[in-house]
Amino acid sequence: MAIQGPIAIGFDQVFPHGCYLIGEVQQVKDFDASTATRVVYAKDKTTGLPVWQVSVVDADPEAKASQKSVTVKILTEVQPVPPPPLPGLPFTPVEFDGMTVTPYVGQDTGRLAYSLRARAMRAPRTTAIPSTKHTALASASAKDATANTATSKDKEIAA
Repeated sequence: MAIQGPIAIGFDQVFPHGCYLIGEVQQVKDFDASTATRVVYAKDKTTGLPVWQVSVVDADPEAKASQKSVTVKILTEVQPVPPPPLPGLPFTPVEFDGMTVTPYVGQDTGRLAYSLRARAMRAPRTTAIPSTKHTALASASAKDATANTATSKDKEIAA
């Protein structure tokens, strides 16, 4: 078979309506290597990078309730930092770069499932919001960005 291992996929293909962070970034434990007295954290088998995970909710209005919450694993040397929350929103919108998907058969269900991985997490680009009902969000984000730029002449903003 020509396809082996993770399959590269774009964020917009996985989350065409976007997604929202609903948990904290956590380092993934290697349960096979850990003991009761010593915690060992997982490393990606291909890259050797530490594995972190975040839970997100898929903003697709047609997604089944059981498929709304998704875990994305992030492969990076340092703990990913979520973007700052947007005023007036209960959850923080995020996007992922360098995404891959690995299909597998769930041990408990015997059904096809998918493991999502990424190389980075960041704030969404305002132009990437596809739905017209999110136009207000895009405008608010653009206004916030403009306000931050205008008021940051005297101070340095960390990226």
